[in-house]
Amino acid sequence: MKDHVHMCISIPAKLSVSNVVWYIKGKSAISTARNFAGKSRNFTGENFWARGYFVSTVGLDEAMVRAYIQNQEKEDERYDQLRLGV
Repeated sequence: MKDHVHMCISIPAKLSVSNVVWYIKGKSAISTARNFAGKSRNFTGENFWARGYFVSTVGLDEAMVRAYIQNQEKEDERYDQLRLGV
């Protein structure tokens, strides 16, 4: 999506959710800066991702959550068209 990311990941119980999210955000921000902003080092003081995040357990509804994530872009486009009256 343009302004957010949905992911369905499995995290071992020995890892904290916040550390995993911090790691994913950090590595993806560095990779994005290198690939699209032409930076090779010195990322100090720059922000790519917002500070917050939302996490929820999936449990028995994993298939439903995965389908939601896969269809989210289509649903957002449909919602935008309905909102704009197109």
